[in-house]
Amino acid sequence: MTGRNPWLAAGGVLSLIASVLHVACIFGGPDWYRFFGAGEAMAQAAERGEVYPALVTLTIAAVLGIWAAYAFAGAGLIRPLPLMRTALVAISAIYLLRGAVLVPALTVPAMGGTFNIVSSAIVLGYGLVHLVGTIRAWPTLSRRQAIA
Repeated sequence: MTGRNPWLAAGGVLSLIASVLHVACIFGGPDWYRFFGAGEAMAQAAERGEVYPALVTLTIAAVLGIWAAYAFAGAGLIRPLPLMRTALVAISAIYLLRGAVLVPALTVPAMGGTFNIVSSAIVLGYGLVHLVGTIRAWPTLSRRQAIA
């Protein structure tokens, strides 16, 4: 992997993959919503042709795309974005908090289930990659980076 920070470059790729998969769910339809754990209500709404599932999914995809851009910027692959430190810390924290659901998913039967365990483990991995990358990039991230 090229760039000054392969951890954040990898984090950017992971976020981008997640973003693309969300967009694919819109085109894949109800079965994709079910497979990726969006819930039966979202799948049924998609079956009825409602716009709500697509809007929610597109919003999530856009956020993940922005997170990918911040990771790529932190890796030195694209120009710096505003509030780099704040954004990278927040992104890492959100991924790690979502990934922390793995603990109750493994220990509380009502929170378990294959989807919850697998998705939590994946997102925890995303969070750890972003965290390591953010820590490694910290000295190179100025407190006030302007858009070049």
